[in-house]
Amino acid sequence: MPPKKNKKEGEGEDKFMRAARFGRVKNDLSMGFVGLPNVGKSTLTNILAGANHAEAANYPFCTIDPNKVKAIVPDQKFKYLANTYKPPSVVPAVLTIVDIAGLIRGASEGAGLGNAFLSHIAAVDGIFHLVRAFESDEIVHVDDSVDAIRDLETIQSELCLKDKETLEKVLEKEKDRIRKEKGIARSADVPLGEVFQSAYDKCVKLIESNTPVQTCEDFTMGEVDEIRNFGLITTKPQIYVVNMSKKSFLRKGNKWLPKIQEWVNSHGGGQIIPMSCEFEQELLDLQDDKEGQKAYIEECEEEVKKMGLSGPGFAVKSVVPRLIRSGRQSLCLQSFYTAGPKEVRAWTIMKGTAAPQAAGVIHTDFERGFIKAEVANFDDFKALHKGEASMAKVKEAGKYRQEGKTYIMQEG
Repeated sequence: MPPKKNKKEGEGEDKFMRAARFGRVKNDLSMGFVGLPNVGKSTLTNILAGANHAEAANYPFCTIDPNKVKAIVPDQKFKYLANTYKPPSVVPAVLTIVDIAGLIRGASEGAGLGNAFLSHIAAVDGIFHLVRAFESDEIVHVDDSVDAIRDLETIQSELCLKDKETLEKVLEKEKDRIRKEKGIARSADVPLGEVFQSAYDKCVKLIESNTPVQTCEDFTMGEVDEIRNFGLITTKPQIYVVNMSKKSFLRKGNKWLPKIQEWVNSHGGGQIIPMSCEFEQELLDLQDDKEGQKAYIEECEEEVKKMGLSGPGFAVKSVVPRLIRSGRQSLCLQSFYTAGPKEVRAWTIMKGTAAPQAAGVIHTDFERGFIKAEVANFDDFKALHKGEASMAKVKEAGKYRQEGKTYIMQEG
Protein backbone atom coordinates (compact mmCIF):
# COMPACT_ATOMS: atom_id res chain seq x y z
CA MET A 1 0.00 0.00 0.00
CA PRO A 2 1.22 3.54 -0.68
CA PRO A 3 2.11 5.66 2.35
CA LYS A 4 -0.78 7.59 3.84
CA LYS A 5 -0.87 11.31 3.23
CA ASN A 6 -1.34 13.71 6.08
CA LYS A 7 -4.29 16.08 5.95
CA LYS A 8 -2.27 19.00 4.66
CA GLU A 9 -0.92 17.01 1.72
CA GLY A 10 -4.34 15.62 0.88
CA GLU A 11 -5.91 19.05 0.90
CA GLY A 12 -3.24 20.38 -1.46
CA GLU A 13 -3.73 17.47 -3.83
CA ASP A 14 -7.52 18.01 -3.80
CA LYS A 15 -6.88 21.62 -4.79
CA PHE A 16 -4.80 20.52 -7.79
CA MET A 17 -7.47 17.98 -8.75
CA ARG A 18 -10.09 20.75 -8.67
CA ALA A 19 -7.89 22.91 -10.87
CA ALA A 20 -7.48 20.14 -13.48
CA ARG A 21 -11.13 19.01 -13.56
CA PHE A 22 -11.91 21.02 -16.70
CA GLY A 23 -8.95 19.66 -18.68
CA ARG A 24 -8.36 16.92 -21.21
CA VAL A 25 -7.91 13.39 -19.93
CA LYS A 26 -4.58 12.61 -21.62
CA ASN A 27 -1.02 11.73 -20.67
CA ASP A 28 0.76 14.20 -22.97
CA LEU A 29 -0.45 17.44 -21.38
CA SER A 30 1.55 20.67 -21.58
CA MET A 31 2.25 23.81 -19.58
CA GLY A 32 2.65 27.18 -21.32
CA PHE A 33 4.55 30.27 -20.18
CA VAL A 34 2.28 33.32 -20.32
CA GLY A 35 3.24 36.91 -19.56
CA LEU A 36 4.16 40.30 -21.00
CA PRO A 37 7.14 40.62 -23.37
CA ASN A 38 10.61 40.65 -21.76
CA VAL A 39 9.65 39.07 -18.43
CA GLY A 40 11.94 36.06 -18.95
CA LYS A 41 9.70 33.44 -20.61
CA SER A 42 12.18 32.34 -23.29
CA THR A 43 15.11 32.41 -20.86
CA LEU A 44 13.24 30.27 -18.36
CA THR A 45 12.08 27.88 -21.08
CA ASN A 46 15.72 27.43 -22.07
CA ILE A 47 16.69 26.83 -18.45
CA LEU A 48 13.94 24.24 -17.88
CA ALA A 49 14.99 22.38 -21.01
CA GLY A 50 18.66 22.63 -20.06
CA ALA A 51 19.52 23.98 -23.53
CA ASN A 52 19.09 27.14 -25.57
CA HIS A 53 16.03 26.11 -27.56
CA ALA A 54 14.38 29.55 -27.80
CA GLU A 55 15.86 32.79 -29.08
CA ALA A 56 16.07 34.70 -25.81
CA ALA A 57 16.43 38.16 -27.34
CA ASN A 58 15.56 41.57 -25.92
CA TYR A 59 12.74 42.29 -28.34
CA PRO A 60 9.00 42.26 -27.51
CA PHE A 61 7.96 39.72 -30.16
CA CYS A 62 11.11 37.60 -30.52
CA THR A 63 9.02 34.47 -29.87
CA ILE A 64 6.24 34.49 -32.44
CA ASP A 65 5.62 30.77 -32.87
CA PRO A 66 5.28 28.92 -29.58
CA ASN A 67 8.54 27.18 -28.77
CA LYS A 68 8.01 23.68 -27.36
CA VAL A 69 10.54 21.82 -25.22
CA LYS A 70 10.61 18.68 -23.08
CA ALA A 71 11.80 19.18 -19.50
CA ILE A 72 12.99 16.07 -17.66
CA VAL A 73 11.00 15.51 -14.47
CA PRO A 74 13.31 15.37 -11.41
CA ASP A 75 12.59 12.01 -9.79
CA GLN A 76 14.77 10.42 -7.12
CA LYS A 77 12.89 7.11 -7.30
CA PHE A 78 13.52 6.82 -11.02
CA LYS A 79 17.17 7.76 -10.53
CA TYR A 80 17.53 5.04 -7.87
CA LEU A 81 16.07 2.39 -10.20
CA ALA A 82 18.34 3.48 -13.06
CA ASN A 83 21.41 3.31 -10.80
CA THR A 84 20.35 -0.11 -9.52
CA TYR A 85 19.63 -1.78 -12.87
CA LYS A 86 22.19 0.17 -14.95
CA PRO A 87 20.44 -0.72 -18.25
CA PRO A 88 21.59 0.52 -21.67
CA SER A 89 18.29 2.44 -22.08
CA VAL A 90 17.04 4.95 -19.49
CA VAL A 91 13.86 6.90 -20.33
CA PRO A 92 12.73 9.49 -17.73
CA ALA A 93 9.35 11.22 -17.56
CA VAL A 94 9.17 14.62 -19.23
CA LEU A 95 6.93 17.65 -19.00
CA THR A 96 6.09 19.48 -22.24
CA ILE A 97 6.58 23.23 -21.86
CA VAL A 98 5.55 25.83 -24.42
CA ASP A 99 7.08 29.30 -24.58
CA ILE A 100 4.24 31.54 -25.75
CA ALA A 101 5.07 35.01 -27.07
CA GLY A 102 4.25 37.98 -24.84
CA LEU A 103 0.77 39.42 -24.52
CA ILE A 104 0.17 43.15 -24.32
CA ARG A 105 -2.80 45.27 -23.31
CA GLY A 106 -5.47 44.97 -26.01
CA ALA A 107 -4.42 41.47 -27.10
CA SER A 108 -8.01 40.21 -26.81
CA GLU A 109 -8.92 42.78 -29.47
CA GLY A 110 -5.96 41.88 -31.70
CA ALA A 111 -3.28 44.27 -30.41
CA GLY A 112 0.33 43.18 -30.95
CA LEU A 113 0.09 39.58 -32.07
CA GLY A 114 -2.80 39.08 -29.65
CA ASN A 115 -5.24 36.72 -31.34
CA ALA A 116 -2.51 34.31 -32.43
CA PHE A 117 -1.01 34.30 -28.93
CA LEU A 118 -4.38 33.70 -27.27
CA SER A 119 -4.95 30.71 -29.55
CA HIS A 120 -1.54 29.37 -28.46
CA ILE A 121 -2.59 29.74 -24.81
CA ALA A 122 -5.85 27.92 -25.57
CA ALA A 123 -3.81 25.01 -26.97
CA VAL A 124 -1.89 24.27 -23.74
CA ASP A 125 -3.36 22.54 -20.68
CA GLY A 126 -1.90 24.63 -17.87
CA ILE A 127 -0.35 28.06 -17.42
CA PHE A 128 2.88 29.28 -15.84
CA HIS A 129 2.00 32.98 -15.38
CA LEU A 130 5.42 34.63 -15.34
CA VAL A 131 5.63 38.04 -13.66
CA ARG A 132 8.59 40.41 -13.79
CA ALA A 133 9.78 41.74 -10.43
CA PHE A 134 13.30 42.91 -11.34
CA GLU A 135 14.71 46.21 -12.54
CA SER A 136 17.09 46.35 -15.51
CA ASP A 137 18.24 49.16 -17.78
CA GLU A 138 19.29 46.60 -20.39
CA ILE A 139 15.96 44.76 -20.63
CA VAL A 140 13.19 47.11 -21.69
CA HIS A 141 9.70 46.81 -20.23
CA VAL A 142 6.85 47.03 -22.73
CA ASP A 143 5.16 49.63 -20.46
CA ASP A 144 8.46 51.46 -19.69
CA SER A 145 8.40 50.66 -15.97
CA VAL A 146 8.31 47.63 -13.66
CA ASP A 147 4.98 47.18 -11.88
CA ALA A 148 4.15 43.56 -11.10
CA ILE A 149 0.55 44.27 -10.06
CA ARG A 150 -0.19 46.26 -13.20
CA ASP A 151 1.29 43.41 -15.26
CA LEU A 152 -0.80 40.81 -13.44
CA GLU A 153 -3.92 42.88 -14.09
CA THR A 154 -3.01 43.27 -17.77
CA ILE A 155 -2.56 39.55 -18.41
CA GLN A 156 -5.50 38.44 -16.29
CA SER A 157 -7.74 41.06 -17.90
CA GLU A 158 -6.80 39.93 -21.42
CA LEU A 159 -7.47 36.28 -20.59
CA CYS A 160 -10.80 37.15 -18.97
CA LEU A 161 -11.83 39.42 -21.86
CA LYS A 162 -11.16 36.58 -24.27
CA ASP A 163 -13.23 34.25 -22.07
CA LYS A 164 -16.03 36.84 -21.96
CA GLU A 165 -16.06 36.86 -25.76
CA THR A 166 -16.07 33.05 -25.77
CA LEU A 167 -18.99 32.91 -23.32
CA GLU A 168 -21.06 35.20 -25.54
CA LYS A 169 -20.49 32.81 -28.45
CA VAL A 170 -21.26 29.78 -26.26
CA LEU A 171 -24.57 31.33 -25.20
CA GLU A 172 -25.63 32.08 -28.77
CA LYS A 173 -24.61 28.60 -29.92
CA GLU A 174 -26.69 27.00 -27.15
CA LYS A 175 -29.70 29.16 -27.96
CA ASP A 176 -29.39 28.23 -31.65
CA ARG A 177 -29.24 24.55 -30.73
CA ILE A 178 -32.41 24.77 -28.62
CA ARG A 179 -34.24 26.83 -31.29
CA LYS A 180 -33.45 24.21 -33.90
CA GLU A 181 -34.31 21.31 -31.59
CA LYS A 182 -37.64 22.78 -30.44
CA GLY A 183 -38.56 24.81 -33.51
CA ILE A 184 -38.52 28.14 -31.65
CA ALA A 185 -38.55 31.40 -33.62
CA ARG A 186 -35.48 33.66 -33.37
CA SER A 187 -37.58 36.47 -31.91
CA ALA A 188 -38.88 34.29 -29.04
CA ASP A 189 -37.22 33.73 -25.65
CA VAL A 190 -35.18 30.52 -25.45
CA PRO A 191 -35.57 28.37 -22.31
CA LEU A 192 -32.03 27.40 -21.34
CA GLY A 193 -31.35 24.24 -19.34
CA GLU A 194 -31.03 24.73 -15.59
CA VAL A 195 -27.49 23.32 -15.35
CA PHE A 196 -26.26 25.25 -18.40
CA GLN A 197 -27.76 28.49 -17.05
CA SER A 198 -26.23 28.11 -13.59
CA ALA A 199 -22.82 27.16 -15.03
CA TYR A 200 -22.93 30.09 -17.45
CA ASP A 201 -24.01 32.59 -14.77
CA LYS A 202 -21.23 31.51 -12.38
CA CYS A 203 -18.61 31.82 -15.13
CA VAL A 204 -19.82 35.28 -16.15
CA LYS A 205 -19.67 36.47 -12.52
CA LEU A 206 -16.09 35.19 -12.14
CA ILE A 207 -14.90 36.61 -15.46
CA GLU A 208 -16.44 40.03 -14.76
CA SER A 209 -14.53 40.14 -11.45
CA ASN A 210 -11.28 39.31 -13.32
CA THR A 211 -11.04 35.95 -11.50
CA PRO A 212 -10.02 32.68 -13.21
CA VAL A 213 -12.90 30.22 -13.50
CA GLN A 214 -10.71 27.33 -12.29
CA THR A 215 -10.36 28.90 -8.82
CA CYS A 216 -14.07 28.50 -8.01
CA GLU A 217 -14.95 25.59 -5.71
CA ASP A 218 -18.71 26.02 -5.98
CA PHE A 219 -19.37 24.10 -9.19
CA THR A 220 -21.48 20.94 -9.26
CA MET A 221 -20.30 17.98 -11.35
CA GLY A 222 -23.02 18.78 -13.87
CA GLU A 223 -21.79 22.36 -14.16
CA VAL A 224 -18.19 21.15 -14.57
CA ASP A 225 -19.31 18.94 -17.47
CA GLU A 226 -20.99 21.94 -19.11
CA ILE A 227 -18.03 24.29 -18.52
CA ARG A 228 -15.59 21.73 -19.91
CA ASN A 229 -17.26 22.25 -23.28
CA PHE A 230 -17.12 26.06 -23.11
CA GLY A 231 -13.43 26.21 -24.09
CA LEU A 232 -12.43 28.89 -21.56
CA ILE A 233 -8.79 29.84 -21.09
CA THR A 234 -9.17 30.58 -17.36
CA THR A 235 -10.33 27.03 -16.59
CA LYS A 236 -6.69 25.95 -17.00
CA PRO A 237 -4.57 25.33 -13.88
CA GLN A 238 -2.36 28.35 -13.25
CA ILE A 239 0.90 28.77 -11.32
CA TYR A 240 2.29 32.25 -10.70
CA VAL A 241 6.07 32.45 -11.20
CA VAL A 242 7.82 35.61 -9.99
CA ASN A 243 11.10 36.43 -11.76
CA MET A 244 13.28 38.45 -9.37
CA SER A 245 16.85 39.69 -9.45
CA LYS A 246 19.56 37.37 -8.15
CA LYS A 247 20.02 39.57 -5.06
CA SER A 248 16.29 39.46 -4.21
CA PHE A 249 16.23 35.70 -4.76
CA LEU A 250 19.16 35.11 -2.41
CA ARG A 251 17.64 37.19 0.38
CA LYS A 252 14.21 35.66 -0.30
CA GLY A 253 12.67 39.12 -0.35
CA ASN A 254 11.35 41.63 -2.83
CA LYS A 255 9.04 44.62 -2.47
CA TRP A 256 6.61 43.06 -4.96
CA LEU A 257 6.19 39.64 -3.31
CA PRO A 258 3.71 40.69 -0.54
CA LYS A 259 1.72 42.71 -3.08
CA ILE A 260 1.65 39.79 -5.51
CA GLN A 261 0.49 37.45 -2.74
CA GLU A 262 -2.30 39.86 -1.82
CA TRP A 263 -3.34 40.22 -5.47
CA VAL A 264 -3.39 36.46 -6.07
CA ASN A 265 -5.43 35.87 -2.89
CA SER A 266 -7.99 38.45 -4.03
CA HIS A 267 -8.28 36.77 -7.45
CA GLY A 268 -9.14 33.26 -6.37
CA GLY A 269 -5.80 32.20 -4.89
CA GLY A 270 -3.07 30.07 -6.38
CA GLN A 271 0.47 28.80 -6.01
CA ILE A 272 3.28 31.39 -6.18
CA ILE A 273 6.89 30.37 -6.93
CA PRO A 274 9.54 33.10 -6.52
CA MET A 275 12.70 32.51 -8.59
CA SER A 276 15.47 34.27 -10.49
CA CYS A 277 16.31 33.65 -14.15
CA GLU A 278 19.58 35.51 -13.51
CA PHE A 279 20.62 33.03 -10.80
CA GLU A 280 19.36 29.96 -12.69
CA GLN A 281 21.12 30.97 -15.92
CA GLU A 282 24.45 31.53 -14.17
CA LEU A 283 24.09 28.13 -12.48
CA LEU A 284 23.13 26.43 -15.76
CA ASP A 285 26.12 27.95 -17.56
CA LEU A 286 28.30 25.88 -15.21
CA GLN A 287 26.45 22.59 -15.76
CA ASP A 288 29.52 20.95 -17.33
CA ASP A 289 31.73 22.09 -14.45
CA LYS A 290 30.50 20.47 -11.22
CA GLU A 291 33.28 22.04 -9.17
CA GLY A 292 32.44 25.39 -10.70
CA GLN A 293 28.76 24.95 -9.78
CA LYS A 294 29.73 24.05 -6.22
CA ALA A 295 31.96 27.13 -5.98
CA TYR A 296 29.17 29.32 -7.38
CA ILE A 297 26.68 28.05 -4.77
CA GLU A 298 29.26 28.63 -2.01
CA GLU A 299 29.83 32.16 -3.32
CA CYS A 300 26.08 32.82 -3.18
CA GLU A 301 25.90 31.39 0.33
CA GLU A 302 28.63 33.83 1.40
CA GLU A 303 26.56 36.69 -0.04
CA VAL A 304 23.59 35.51 2.04
CA LYS A 305 25.72 35.44 5.21
CA LYS A 306 26.95 38.98 4.51
CA MET A 307 23.30 40.07 4.44
CA GLY A 308 22.99 38.69 7.99
CA LEU A 309 20.61 35.93 6.89
CA SER A 310 20.77 32.30 7.99
CA GLY A 311 18.68 29.19 8.47
CA PRO A 312 17.01 26.59 6.22
CA GLY A 313 14.76 29.23 4.69
CA PHE A 314 17.79 30.91 3.12
CA ALA A 315 19.35 27.81 1.55
CA VAL A 316 20.74 28.49 -1.92
CA LYS A 317 19.43 26.02 -4.49
CA SER A 318 17.80 25.89 -7.91
CA VAL A 319 14.04 26.29 -8.15
CA VAL A 320 13.92 24.46 -11.51
CA PRO A 321 13.03 21.03 -10.01
CA ARG A 322 10.19 22.60 -8.02
CA LEU A 323 8.86 24.39 -11.11
CA ILE A 324 8.76 21.21 -13.19
CA ARG A 325 7.19 19.13 -10.41
CA SER A 326 4.62 21.85 -9.65
CA GLY A 327 3.64 22.11 -13.32
CA ARG A 328 3.22 18.35 -13.53
CA GLN A 329 1.27 18.22 -10.28
CA SER A 330 -1.08 20.99 -11.46
CA LEU A 331 -1.94 18.81 -14.47
CA CYS A 332 -2.54 15.82 -12.13
CA LEU A 333 0.13 13.69 -13.79
CA GLN A 334 2.13 10.96 -12.09
CA SER A 335 4.55 8.15 -12.98
CA PHE A 336 4.80 4.40 -12.74
CA TYR A 337 7.99 2.53 -13.60
CA THR A 338 9.08 -0.53 -15.54
CA ALA A 339 12.58 -1.78 -14.73
CA GLY A 340 14.73 -4.55 -16.16
CA PRO A 341 18.21 -5.33 -17.52
CA LYS A 342 17.42 -3.69 -20.90
CA GLU A 343 15.52 -0.57 -19.84
CA VAL A 344 14.28 1.53 -16.95
CA ARG A 345 11.42 3.78 -17.97
CA ALA A 346 9.03 6.21 -16.25
CA TRP A 347 5.55 6.15 -17.80
CA THR A 348 3.29 9.18 -17.43
CA ILE A 349 -0.38 8.75 -16.50
CA MET A 350 -3.07 10.92 -14.93
CA LYS A 351 -3.89 10.50 -11.26
CA GLY A 352 -6.78 8.08 -10.87
CA THR A 353 -5.81 5.95 -13.89
CA ALA A 354 -6.84 2.29 -13.59
CA ALA A 355 -4.38 -0.54 -14.29
CA PRO A 356 -5.75 -1.47 -17.78
CA GLN A 357 -5.45 2.13 -19.03
CA ALA A 358 -1.95 2.40 -17.53
CA ALA A 359 -0.99 -0.78 -19.39
CA GLY A 360 -2.35 0.84 -22.55
CA VAL A 361 0.19 3.64 -22.20
CA ILE A 362 2.93 1.03 -22.71
CA HIS A 363 1.08 -0.55 -25.66
CA THR A 364 -2.55 -0.41 -26.76
CA ASP A 365 -2.64 -4.22 -27.06
CA PHE A 366 -1.89 -4.49 -23.33
CA GLU A 367 -5.07 -2.58 -22.49
CA ARG A 368 -7.25 -4.61 -24.83
CA GLY A 369 -5.94 -7.93 -23.52
CA PHE A 370 -5.55 -6.87 -19.88
CA ILE A 371 -6.09 -9.60 -17.28
CA LYS A 372 -3.97 -8.54 -14.33
CA ALA A 373 -1.02 -6.34 -13.39
CA GLU A 374 1.96 -7.41 -11.33
CA VAL A 375 3.03 -4.47 -9.17
CA ALA A 376 5.30 -3.57 -6.29
CA ASN A 377 5.71 -0.38 -4.29
CA PHE A 378 9.01 1.44 -4.83
CA ASP A 379 9.61 1.83 -1.09
CA ASP A 380 9.24 -1.93 -0.61
CA PHE A 381 11.70 -2.59 -3.44
CA LYS A 382 14.24 -0.14 -2.00
CA ALA A 383 13.96 -1.66 1.48
CA LEU A 384 14.13 -5.30 0.38
CA HIS A 385 16.19 -5.80 -2.80
CA LYS A 386 19.58 -5.75 -0.94
CA GLY A 387 21.45 -4.28 -3.89
CA GLU A 388 20.19 -6.81 -6.40
CA ALA A 389 18.75 -5.61 -9.72
CA SER A 390 15.87 -8.01 -9.24
CA MET A 391 12.40 -8.34 -7.71
CA ALA A 392 13.30 -11.72 -6.15
CA LYS A 393 13.62 -10.42 -2.55
CA VAL A 394 10.42 -8.41 -2.94
CA LYS A 395 8.56 -11.54 -4.03
CA GLU A 396 10.04 -13.55 -1.15
CA ALA A 397 8.72 -10.95 1.29
CA GLY A 398 5.23 -11.17 -0.23
CA LYS A 399 5.32 -7.56 -1.41
CA TYR A 400 5.01 -8.35 -5.11
CA ARG A 401 1.32 -8.57 -5.87
CA GLN A 402 -1.25 -9.02 -8.61
CA GLU A 403 -3.97 -6.43 -9.18
CA GLY A 404 -7.09 -6.58 -11.34
CA LYS A 405 -8.93 -4.23 -13.68
CA THR A 406 -10.28 -1.95 -10.96
CA TYR A 407 -6.88 -1.22 -9.38
CA ILE A 408 -6.00 2.47 -9.39
CA MET A 409 -2.32 3.10 -10.08
CA GLN A 410 -0.27 4.85 -7.42
CA GLU A 411 2.72 7.17 -7.81
CA GLY A 412 5.85 4.97 -7.92
